[in-house]
Amino acid sequence: MPKQQPELFEDLPKEGDAGEALSSVKRRLLRSALSIEAQDPTSILYQHTVFCQTSLPYRDPGPECREWERRNGSVQLKVVGGEAIDPETGDWVRLGLPFGPKPRLILAYLNREALVRSSPEIDVGDSLTAFAKSLLGYDPNGHEIRLLKEQLARLAGAMVRLGVVREGRAFQIDTKVVTAFDLWFPKDYRRRILWPSTVRLSLDYYDSLQRHAVPLDERAISALSQSSMALDIYTWLAQRLHRLDPRHPQFVPWAALKEQFGWHYSTIRKFRQVFRQTLDTVSSQYRGARLAMDERGLALYHSPPPVRGRIAVVRKP
Repeated sequence: MPKQQPELFEDLPKEGDAGEALSSVKRRLLRSALSIEAQDPTSILYQHTVFCQTSLPYRDPGPECREWERRNGSVQLKVVGGEAIDPETGDWVRLGLPFGPKPRLILAYLNREALVRSSPEIDVGDSLTAFAKSLLGYDPNGHEIRLLKEQLARLAGAMVRLGVVREGRAFQIDTKVVTAFDLWFPKDYRRRILWPSTVRLSLDYYDSLQRHAVPLDERAISALSQSSMALDIYTWLAQRLHRLDPRHPQFVPWAALKEQFGWHYSTIRKFRQVFRQTLDTVSSQYRGARLAMDERGLALYHSPPPVRGRIAVVRKP
């Protein structure tokens, strides 16, 4: 049987303890966990199942890295860095690969808007700052705005290949997630960064998303928004746990966990330490997840999904 989850932040100091105030990140995690425990989700985000089972880079792989590949069982992801025309010089400029938490958050937000509106065209307004606030849940500073702008451009320019091998057959989609997008973000007379009022998802990606969207609790995503690994573990568990046979738990050895979440760690010892800590944080936001960890790896047990219901996705004729 799975081990009982540890008490929520049992080792954290209480507010008011002398010299040991909770950090803003830990406060956000605590508020989110209590909110999720107290009531049903009022807002749902979505991630494509391929991005739940594979992942984008955690850190910047550098300008020379133009391709990124990940594989998890029969599911494969390949991302190729894009190019865009500089409006001032007319030259093609290479765009780096998307990385870190922000493209993950952007995808979840755009996915939700497209599915709720039953349209690949998303009305996002003309203010990058307002979009960032809705994405992050707080007023971003200038540095965060610049980082978000850069990741939007990288995501919009990248070519994405989603592949599944099943019963000896390969199913593949080669597409850009975002199309018809001004990567350069012109400024108005007040020097406010603008962007087009609409963003269009590619039809191939939108069609696949309608059939393979995994619902996520927006409050949990917001609480975990500072960590790429935490977001990836949460979405992986959200996609996988409720699909398991209640009679047969699945065991994932440490080597497989490292391949999926810790490929950048040189030793499995260091990865295990970081993964344990991150999984504890994720478990505080997905309280229904039934897991058991030991020296061999992680056992997964059938669990309710983090979002009990889901927004109905109606495909237009």
